[in-house]
Parts: sequence; structure tokens; C-alpha cells
Amino acid sequence: MPTPLASIISLSIREKEVLERIVRQSTNSHRLVRRAQLVLGAAQGKSNTELSAQLELSRTQVQCWRDRWQEAAPFLSEAESEEVGDTALRQRIESILCDKPRPGTTATFSLEQIVQIVAIACELPATSNRPISHWSPAEVADEAIKRGIVEQISPRSVGRFLKGGCPPTPSGSILAQRQSR
Repeated sequence: MPTPLASIISLSIREKEVLERIVRQSTNSHRLVRRAQLVLGAAQGKSNTELSAQLELSRTQVQCWRDRWQEAAPFLSEAESEEVGDTALRQRIESILCDKPRPGTTATFSLEQIVQIVAIACELPATSNRPISHWSPAEVADEAIKRGIVEQISPRSVGRFLKGGCPPTPSGSILAQRQSR
């Protein structure tokens, strides 16, 4: 059975210029550049098979981005008719070529809670009436629950929050680790 022909993509002169600028600019992400190359190739009449080989994507991915561009064509032509500036047109094109939000669970802890937990770790344990010289993730977790910042939190989560904010210079953890006896 023959492969169905891919939909034809037509670009305005401005859209083509913006896409070419995206491809040439070295500070853009690899994904954005590759997707811009895909749209430019599709506008040149290349097939999904050619584009998938050239860009090292699956034919399904090429078809997905080709379809997404087709769906957004009215959005772009509206921008052209409104005579938006090049910056606004580029923002619209980048919004089409960026990933859509993916499903998943909502964050368990708010940024405010994380900041308060990190603030606990920056305090001296003696100010919280703790008979220790350095905070451990378990102690910080216990103190966060005691202060009502969170209902529950694991020491591992506290450790991730604290490790994520450290500069890359220290090779080890800056918190005291509980030693098994």
C-alpha cells in the first residue's frame, strides 16, 4: 500500500525569514532548531520520510509537527494580517514549535513551602531547641512538620530541596548525615 502524501506547508516570506533566523541562531535550543528545520523542509516539499532521515526523527514525529503547523496556520495568518512586528511573530512561531504541557501530578509542595524549609536549614538548630550541632534532612523535615509548614514530608524530599540549591563547588552534602550505629 503506498504511503499517503504529506500535507503541503506554505510559508509567507516573513514566516520563512523568522524560521531561518531561528535555525541560524546558535543560542536556540536544539529542539526548536530541529522543528524549524522540519517546517522549512516541509515547505520545500520534502516528504516525511526524507525529513525523518535528515532530522533523525520518526515519521510519526515529523507528521505530528507538520500537523501542528497546519493547525496553527490561521493563527499565523491572523498575525500577518494584523501586521504584528517581527518579535511578536517570532513569539507566535516559537509557541507553536514548543512542547505542549504534559499531564502529570501537581506539585506536592509550593515554592513558598520549599523556601521556608530551606530557611529552616539555614538557621542554627539551637534556635529551634534542638540538641544538635548541624541539621540533618530528617531533623529539618521534623521541624517543618512541627512548625506547620507542611503536613508531611520525607527526609529525602528535604535533601532534594537542599541539594538543588547548592552551588556545584562542594563535592559532598552540606548537611550532617545520620550515621547508623
